[in-house]
Formats: sequence, structure tokens, C-alpha cells
Amino acid sequence: MIQSMSLRTQLFFLQLLIVLIVVLVAGSVAVRVQEKQIRSAYEARMVTVAQSVAELPAIVQAFDDPDPSATIQPIAELIAEATNVTYVVVTDDAGIRYSHPNPALIGKPTSTDPSIALSGRPYVGTQTGTLGESWRVKLPIYDGGGTIIGMASVGILEATLTTDLREVLPELLLWLVGAALVGTAGAIYVSRLAWRRIYRLEPEQIAALLETRDAMLHGIGEGVAAIDASANIALLNDEARRLLAAPGDVVGRPAAAVLGVDLARLLKSGSDADETILVGERVLLARASDAVVDGRLVGRVIILRDRTELHQLLSDLDGARDVTAALRAQAHEFSNKMHVISGLVELGRIEQAVDFISRSGHGGSVISGGLAPGITDPDVASLLMAKSTISAEKGITLVVDADSVLAPDGTTDSVTVLGNLVDNAIDAVGSGGRVHVSIRSWREQIDFTVSDDGPGVAEADRLRIFQPGLSSKDATHPGGRGFGLALVSRVARRRHGFACAGDSADNGAEFTVRFDSALDLPVRPPTQENSLR
Repeated sequence: MIQSMSLRTQLFFLQLLIVLIVVLVAGSVAVRVQEKQIRSAYEARMVTVAQSVAELPAIVQAFDDPDPSATIQPIAELIAEATNVTYVVVTDDAGIRYSHPNPALIGKPTSTDPSIALSGRPYVGTQTGTLGESWRVKLPIYDGGGTIIGMASVGILEATLTTDLREVLPELLLWLVGAALVGTAGAIYVSRLAWRRIYRLEPEQIAALLETRDAMLHGIGEGVAAIDASANIALLNDEARRLLAAPGDVVGRPAAAVLGVDLARLLKSGSDADETILVGERVLLARASDAVVDGRLVGRVIILRDRTELHQLLSDLDGARDVTAALRAQAHEFSNKMHVISGLVELGRIEQAVDFISRSGHGGSVISGGLAPGITDPDVASLLMAKSTISAEKGITLVVDADSVLAPDGTTDSVTVLGNLVDNAIDAVGSGGRVHVSIRSWREQIDFTVSDDGPGVAEADRLRIFQPGLSSKDATHPGGRGFGLALVSRVARRRHGFACAGDSADNGAEFTVRFDSALDLPVRPPTQENSLR
């Protein structure tokens, strides 16, 4: 029955039930309080009357008369009528009545126990006497010497108290009915308001929407981060957690602490354009847009797309193009050499042909073993060979220190570092320039040093160049610019090392990167003092 009701109806009946219970409880308490107030008011009146009777000189003096009732009865009837009490009874110290509403009972003992009052203590309570059940007060009467000579009893019938209570009940019930009506109207309003605020949806529809939303948000391949109006994280789907390497419980935390500096800056900028941002060692394409509900700005939403693999593929493509260009240059050179040898043979100059072959060598630098024999990492060796050939084609001398040592470590960190540093150095020196590469390894520590004789790096920029997005190259490059040195710095920090820039011996730039994987050292800032010469 309840499950078949709409949410709006359930809310109404639930609130109506609460209103009725509150009204009934409040009404019961109000009736009880009103009854106590009536009883307290009568009690105060009876105590006052009883004290007045007990202290009235005419009554006290009448106890010495031969017929006390002749004096006391008229006074008691007058007081009872004037004070609107049911009776005023006066007795002697034996409980014999001197006054009573029924004159036939004068001279007879009281029907209730007078011992409490005759012992000197006041009595207040309900007793049943000759007139019925009544609320009464009994006080002792003293003579001039302080001796108890009788008792004054003043009472109100319980029926009178009930009648007085019934007289005020209609007004009280009117207030209670009014409160119930107001509560019912409020229940109707609240149920309608709640129904409208949840877009007139039933609980099962809301549950279905939430399930669909969760399935969609956590199933899509893009990261979604929702930030509320207070700049706190409201939602983070699985892909966003992975891309940001966020801990498990981040909802409610400040967005700046979870998203990082660059994404927080994008969030505050108000721009809705795509922007490439480096988060950790990931290259992300981020877009922030306003979240508007019913025309109100409730926060912002950031969409994150992982471009790390694309960025790496573009870098690999550049490398492949470099190798292709190198092979093409070597093939052209080899073809020219073959033409020379063929011509010398046709001319019959065999000795000159043999001498030319000896002077030309037996292969190009891509396959030669001219690099440092201590570099046993095949990826790094291949990278340096390709860069050497490309440098030679551009008229640049790339020298690898013969004492360089580097063993494979199972990662591509060395290729990332050397590839970016050598490319930057080649771009900086231009034709006729010189680039020097040195790799030193001992235990778990590796130092990469790449220096050149180019224009160098201004001292004011030596810290700033490791920030993402800063580049002196063409920003329209397919892979994006300004992330190479930032990526180098972050790789070094992950390997418990550092990256720094300084002056080379040829007055150019010198970049030094250290890996220290074995020791859990604090990350040292890239400063001049950290540079290894």
C-alpha cells in the first residue's frame, strides 16, 4: 500500500502523522497544565480563607460561649458565600462541628479524620465527606495562649473543579484544532516543495538516474572533475583519479590541493578553451566549463584527456624522422662514394680506388661503434647515434664523453632526459655549434650533463625554464611546446634527484640532471650550487 503511493503523498501523510501526534501530546499537556493551574488557584484561595477563619477574633472568642455555633455558623456561611467556596467548617479540639452547610450536622463529629490539623500541622488534599469528594484545606485554631482549641476546614467540591476545567476546554480545543490545520497546510506545502525540488521524480526514478550517472561517469575514458561553488571537489570519476593520482577520499577537499597548481589556475581563469597541462609526468588536455543549474552557477567542471601516449608517439615520430633523415643522408653519401670508386676503377686507377676505400671507412655513424663503450643501455646508445648523425647533417658537432657509463635500468627515464636536453642543445647552437654529452654512474646515482656553446640561459630564467608551458620555440608544434624541461625536472624528482641549469665552459648553457634511486633524499631545488661541472 505504502509502496504504491507517490513520494509526494508519502511525505504528506508522514508529516500529517507527525503534526497530529504533536498536537495530541501538546493538547494533553495543556489540559493537564490547565487543571493544575485551576487546582492551585483554588488551593491558594482555600488556604487564605482557612487562615482568615482560624485567626478571626469573633470565632476564637466564640469558643468560650455556652453555644459557640450560634456565633460561628452565621459567620462561616457568610465567608463561604463571599469567597465562593463550597463550605467552611469549624470544629472544637475533639472534632465536633460548630458550623456546617447542613445545620443538622452541627454538634456532630466530622466524617473525616481531623487529627492532622488538631496536631498543629496544616492538611491539603482530597477527601470524601458528607457533601461528596472535595479538595480541602484544614488548619488549627489557637487561643490567645497558643493552645489548639479547634480546627478550620475549607473545601471545594471536585465536581466544581471539573466544571471549571470544562469551561476552558472549548477555547483550548479551538487553538489545538487551529494548530492542526496550520500543520496540515504546512505538510501540504512542504511535500509539494520537496516534490518540485527533486524535479517531480519518484525514488525509483532518482535511483535509476544515479545508477546511470555513476555508470556513465565511471565508464567513460575521459576524466571528469566537478568543483562546487565553494571550490571544493564534488565529484571525481575513476579516470580523473587515475590521471591525477588522487587518493581515495577527496570529495569535499579543496580543489587546489587535489588538482594541482596548473589545473587550479585553469579553473580560476574562467576560460573554456582546451589547454595542454603537465600533471606529474602526464600530458593532459584539459577544458574547464561552468556548471549551470536552473540559471544558477553552481560550480565548474573540468574534462581531462590523457595525451601522454600521443605526446610520446609524436616524440617517437620526430625521432624516426631524424633517423630516416640520417639514413637518407648516409645513403646519398654512400652513393657518391660508390660513384667515385666506380670511376677510379674504370680509369684503371686501382691503387687510388683502394686508398679511397681505406680513407672512407666501412660504415656510417648510425651503425658504428664510435660512442662510449661504457653506455650499454641500447636505447640510449641508439638515441645518441641518431642525434650524432642528425647533428653532423646540420653542421653541429655532437661529442659523447668517452668515459660515459650507463647500464640499462628497465625504464625509459634516461631516454626522456637525454632526448629533451640534446634536442634543446641542438636547437640552441645552430650550424657550426658544439654539443657535449657526459654520463657518470656510480652505485645507484646517475648524473647526466649536456652542455653547448650556444647563447646560454639567462640567470633570471634558470629556475623558470623548468616550469610547464615556457618555451622559446614554435608553440604550434604538433606535440605542444614548453613541456620538455618540465618533464625532465619531474622525472628527476621522481628519481629522488634534481635538474638544474648553469653556464658551460664554452659560455653556453649546461644542464645537469641527477638520478638517485637508492637514497630517499629530499628534492633539492635546481640552483647554481647543485650544478655538477
